[in-house]
Amino acid sequence: MEKQIELKEITKQEVDFAQWYTDVCLKAELIAYSSVKGCMIIRPYGYAIWENIQNILDKEFKKTGHENVYMPLFIPESLLQKEKDHVEGFAPEVAWVTHGGTNELEERLCVRPTSETLFCEHYANIVRSYKDLPKLYNQWCSVVRWEKTTRPFLRSREFLWQEGHTVHATAEEAKAETLQMLNIYADFAENCLAIPVIKGQKTDKEKFAGAESTYTFESMMHNGVALQTGTSHYFGNNFSKAFEMQFLNKENKLEYMYQTSWGVSTRLIGAIIMCHGDDKGLVLPPNIAPIKAIIIPIGKDEAVFEKANEILSNLNAQGVTTKIDLSEKSPGYKFAEAEVRGIPLRVEIGPRDLANNVVTVVRRDTGVKTQVEIEKLLDYVLAELKNMQKDMFDRALERRNGMIYVAKDYQEFKNLADTKPGFIKTMWCGDRACEEKIKEEIGVSSRCIPFQQENLGDKCICCGKKAKHMVIWGKQY
Repeated sequence: MEKQIELKEITKQEVDFAQWYTDVCLKAELIAYSSVKGCMIIRPYGYAIWENIQNILDKEFKKTGHENVYMPLFIPESLLQKEKDHVEGFAPEVAWVTHGGTNELEERLCVRPTSETLFCEHYANIVRSYKDLPKLYNQWCSVVRWEKTTRPFLRSREFLWQEGHTVHATAEEAKAETLQMLNIYADFAENCLAIPVIKGQKTDKEKFAGAESTYTFESMMHNGVALQTGTSHYFGNNFSKAFEMQFLNKENKLEYMYQTSWGVSTRLIGAIIMCHGDDKGLVLPPNIAPIKAIIIPIGKDEAVFEKANEILSNLNAQGVTTKIDLSEKSPGYKFAEAEVRGIPLRVEIGPRDLANNVVTVVRRDTGVKTQVEIEKLLDYVLAELKNMQKDMFDRALERRNGMIYVAKDYQEFKNLADTKPGFIKTMWCGDRACEEKIKEEIGVSSRCIPFQQENLGDKCICCGKKAKHMVIWGKQY
């Protein structure tokens, strides 16, 4: 069998992780660059991953009673200005439309960085009574944020996402909604993306502009850097008061609605790449992979082609999305292409295999090769995809847990941040001044106040005052 070929254009992770990431995005044909600075073209293979993310999450949203809507792309400046904290939080990233054709607009239009204000206006117009509540809406769309530094999937000036916006009659209902959606996200990340996450609350410094509370699920990439994978926000009635979002309660009295917002984006694709990828390229968890198996015939024997196509039909008929590579490239190059694209299973069949009624199945994550009788291939593939999904999560969890450290004093905190990539746990007093000092002097930010608290001591790591929380810190994308 032909020797494996490496796609040498991919930089090794240990040499330059950032360049490795960009190489994988390009060589796996997930994205291409465009003439629009800071924006990317999502190619069919990359978009297919997003479609799988979208389809799975959309079903979960609908199971919990959410409906999809679509809001305008543009927001009048006067509408954006209604909630002070919100507009201040987004002001540096807002793109403005000032002309329609050759005519200057009477009022500038913001290209949506997020749609809170539009949903607020809409809810104020359609909700009259507690009988109209809750309204559980979600939107799949693109948003624009004028990022200074961009990177495919992680930060781009236009990106795809979903944003849920709900309104409720009581604070208790809204808070329950916020946590419900966070848990849906976290379960999806762990069960479909094979990415272990830590759930918690953001500090006041890091919470969403205009929110009362922001909850997050944080993941760790292969190099120990944190990624805020998704967030869920409880607004209380901050926006409701600014937008006069009132309803008649059961006592026939006017009351302000309670609101939530939650979202994930194509950043999830970046998380998959950086959590699971290796020096050969992308490694996709089977549950999210657009192509779960690829068949590569060896040689030009017509009988081999016939059997390969028969296997293709059988696997696809049983829900295993499978492709066949009939290109004129060498087998070794085909193997390398399948690897860089992260296809979970590779099925090789040549004349000798056919004569012995077997195929060779190669797992992308481990590289392990197994000869399987053709009659038993379907059962083997189904079992191996399930095993691979679990194994990828377990490895990511073990790697992450091995890169979580505890700092008991400030010097140890600094030493760990300087020498050990990963997360650092410390106690914290809750004072923003300490949080800002830590970011400035140590170079890490608070990732979250985990729901699962640990008592690591009774004093703040920074000022020595009484501690309120255990916090996870880390460098972030």
